[in-house]
Amino acid sequence: MAYDRDLSFIYRNPTKLVFGENSINEVEQEVVSLKCSKAFVVTDKGVVDAGLTGRVEKVLGKKHVGTYDKCTQDSGLHLINEAAEIAKSKGADILVSVGGGSAIDTAKGMAIVLKEGIKIQDHTGYQSLSRPQTPHIVIPTTAGTGSEVTYFAVVKDWEQNRKIEIGEDNIIPNVGILDPTMTVGLPPQLTATTGMDAFCHALESIHANQSSPVADAMAIHAIQLIVEYLPRCVENGKDLFARGQQLLASTMGGIAFCNGQIALVHAMAHTVGGLFKVPHGLANSILLPHVVRYNMDACGDRYAVVARAMGLDMKGINDENAGEAVANAISALTRKMGVPQKLRDAGVPESGLVKASEVTMTMGGVVFNPKPISDANEVLGVYKNAW
Repeated sequence: MAYDRDLSFIYRNPTKLVFGENSINEVEQEVVSLKCSKAFVVTDKGVVDAGLTGRVEKVLGKKHVGTYDKCTQDSGLHLINEAAEIAKSKGADILVSVGGGSAIDTAKGMAIVLKEGIKIQDHTGYQSLSRPQTPHIVIPTTAGTGSEVTYFAVVKDWEQNRKIEIGEDNIIPNVGILDPTMTVGLPPQLTATTGMDAFCHALESIHANQSSPVADAMAIHAIQLIVEYLPRCVENGKDLFARGQQLLASTMGGIAFCNGQIALVHAMAHTVGGLFKVPHGLANSILLPHVVRYNMDACGDRYAVVARAMGLDMKGINDENAGEAVANAISALTRKMGVPQKLRDAGVPESGLVKASEVTMTMGGVVFNPKPISDANEVLGVYKNAW
């Protein structure tokens, strides 16, 4: 696979990974390894009600000093500040997030607030933190965000009804504990959409203009695993082997996009998530094939790589038509898993597409798209196709 630009890149992968069934039993030892003793758990009520938070708290034992369980679908600025104040009052010296991307991103925001002594809305800039933040262990209960290995956090400014992207090497979690038993209770629809978020991370890192050989290797393997094991997870949530493979794919997708970047799909998904409360994985699932078609004349060779990773019959597929083949295969995969196919089915009003296009142009992912985007009307065309 060739790169039609001068190749230079930075590779990030500092997170220690602990994988295996019941690997959450290692969380207390990981706290000790980080020379900490007062662990504050960050989670949401759904994870608490499922009994997952309790499992972690039990293993932490006396090192558990408190739990914040008010995380919502989108990590609100006020929630991050509130949770950080509680953690500070408990004397916490390490955060343990248990949940999906929102809980993990809440903890990433808290890590900044606790270390820097500021409100999260006062954090400005990109890669502006000069020192390591509060230690953070991640235990994902979904298999899609890959947040346990990334330097990104996406938080919600509820007052301005917009999502804010934070990018800091110093908020990459210290440890990710990948325990498939923590994901078996995830409902089929959520399993499918969060899993497609991981697929989107992998594909976007391959077609982004910052793609690199190391990131591509992770992304290709992630796609291979997702195509094989995500449908199995949806069909039988208690299939621990499939759940474990999907967890690995999610982490690999996170490593891939943390190094190769994400592009237009995520810029659009964050926009409709912020404006219309469309769950992130669902937005990605719907938008991905339409963005692939938009980009296919700019990076057909990249989509040929994706087609091979998906296991498509390559007879008759070439760089010119690979994008169409990949887009069709993605739609077939999501349709098979019962995922809605159109933005209208996710509650996005047609009247909101123009504003969504304008907001998308302000998102960071636009600059990494393989096909340069100069006008909001180009994005509007993609939204209309997806609506």
